[in-house]
Amino acid sequence: SLTPPSDSLCLLRTALLPLQAFVIDSVGLTIQPKNNVQSGSTVTIRCQARVSFSNISQIHHLFEIFRNDVQIHTANTTKDSLDYVIDPARVADTGRYHCQVSVKNKHKSSTNWMLDITGLQTPILRVNNVTPYESEEFKVTCSAPEEKGGLAFNFYQTFRAGQPEWIKQLRSTNNFLETTLTLRHIGDCILSCDYEINVDTRSTRSNSSNGVQIKVKALDITPEMTIIPKDIYEPDIVEVICKTRSPLENIEIFLIKDRTVLKKVSGKALSHQFQSKATLSGELVCKAEWRNVQRDNYKTLTVKEVFSEPQLTLEPGDLFEGETFTLKCLVKFFVPGMIDPSTFKYFFYKDGTRLTSTATYDTVAHPEHNGNYSCKAEGTRHSSVLSKESQTILVKAKVPVSDPVLSVDGGKMFLGKPFQLICRSHNGTFPIKYTVFGPNGLTLNREVSRSEEQAIFDIPLISKTSDLNKFICHAKNNPRSPPKIALGQQLLTSTMIIEPVSKPKLTILPGVDITEGQNINLVCSVQTGSRPINFTWYHQGSPGALVSMSSNKLKESHIIQNANGKHIGKYFCTSTNPADEIKSSDVVTIGVKMAGWKKALIIVFCILLLLTLALVIALKTGLLRLKRKTTANLSV
Repeated sequence: SLTPPSDSLCLLRTALLPLQAFVIDSVGLTIQPKNNVQSGSTVTIRCQARVSFSNISQIHHLFEIFRNDVQIHTANTTKDSLDYVIDPARVADTGRYHCQVSVKNKHKSSTNWMLDITGLQTPILRVNNVTPYESEEFKVTCSAPEEKGGLAFNFYQTFRAGQPEWIKQLRSTNNFLETTLTLRHIGDCILSCDYEINVDTRSTRSNSSNGVQIKVKALDITPEMTIIPKDIYEPDIVEVICKTRSPLENIEIFLIKDRTVLKKVSGKALSHQFQSKATLSGELVCKAEWRNVQRDNYKTLTVKEVFSEPQLTLEPGDLFEGETFTLKCLVKFFVPGMIDPSTFKYFFYKDGTRLTSTATYDTVAHPEHNGNYSCKAEGTRHSSVLSKESQTILVKAKVPVSDPVLSVDGGKMFLGKPFQLICRSHNGTFPIKYTVFGPNGLTLNREVSRSEEQAIFDIPLISKTSDLNKFICHAKNNPRSPPKIALGQQLLTSTMIIEPVSKPKLTILPGVDITEGQNINLVCSVQTGSRPINFTWYHQGSPGALVSMSSNKLKESHIIQNANGKHIGKYFCTSTNPADEIKSSDVVTIGVKMAGWKKALIIVFCILLLLTLALVIALKTGLLRLKRKTTANLSV
């Protein structure tokens, strides 16, 4: 075949074009002046590429410099080398260096070279306050301005003729760190710092900085506390005074109890007055604060009771709806001479609403009367009314148990088999105790404590339906009330009672000796059993059942028409019902006799056969005699 002209022209042009190709031969990295230099030196890292190519006017190189496999510099150039200058080189520049050269879609990397830079700058420490008070914050700055990279700064204090004691370490992303220090040791000490830098998986520590002498001054701002009067009875007026003798300005004083600030002043003295109550007894704290320095003083406030808090009691404690309950409010203790008990007044409250002004409150338990009850007692001392409230009692009457209901688990039971009985009250506060009484002195107990539980009793078998009348269930949740009762009579209407069938009896009609041609009536009957009943008849030796039928009667029959010899044999029947128990009858043998006309026919046939045989014999005898006589006449 011939190539089309256009395709030939393309092939010709392709053949005439010059071949363009390139290959990266090698990539090398050098470190100048050497691999190990002092900090502050100038280091040049050169990446050199060798590329072979043809018919390409210019090769564009992409140079990438890496330290510890992290890219730190990149450049595009037509030159075959690149210089990366580090000036000045610092310890942070220590690491493994390599370069990669890319030309179009091709890449090549150099080997790794280690650059090790030694020598860290000695840090400089500056302090903004060289005479701080004890525990006063002051600022310090540690710096190494010539270093690069993240540094970890350490701060130390040195006492006279002692070794530096480390204070703390903080990390910075810069080459300096400003922080605050607090010193508690009163007297002179020297502060200093150094820093650490992590390079190539190792840590390098600098020399110690210049030392700065610090003189820590004692600071006494501890407040004095006075409580007036010393012997306090409620409702006396109490005054608490806190003051400090420090000459410093800008001191704040706080009075605190149970982490609650009762009062705060800016100055050197605080006074706080309040009416005392026994419930206010406890520890008082006077706290003085200057800048970030705090000093505390503690004293115990004891307020003596004139009379005790009233005690509220509930009777009965285990309360049920419909019962009468009594609340009593009683002051058990008072100080004679301090208060006249005849002045006591009592008040009852329900959910914060006043009910009565008596020391006793009676009512009948009902859901409307449920709630939080409390009482208040008031007395007078020095013309001041002192009132105290009792604890709160939640009155929530329990719900009496309702009449229980007896039921059979599943709603169905079988006479002659064990079953489960459920006794349940739909209302009543838990726990509820259930007791089931049954035939033959049966007594079973169950206690139900949650709504999802049921009182289920395992009952032994009973043989008669009337035995269900003998079951009784008691439900009780109130020890002061008689139990609620459920009678077993309700089981007769709510339960499907299934009585297993008795052993069936197979009766043959008209009898076990059957004449051929007669009908055989196989009657299968049971004495007892719940309907429907399934009857099945069998003939031993025959495959499978003869017939099966379901009936609502206690007996059924199966008729065999025109009995003959094949119906001879042994027969039995089975019966079953929803109790799912198969009962079998005794085996009955049936015999089938020959019909009368067949017997007569056989007799006639036999007689005719005998007559025929006799005639034949007679004929043969006569012929023989005749032959003999003829033979004798011929001989004569």
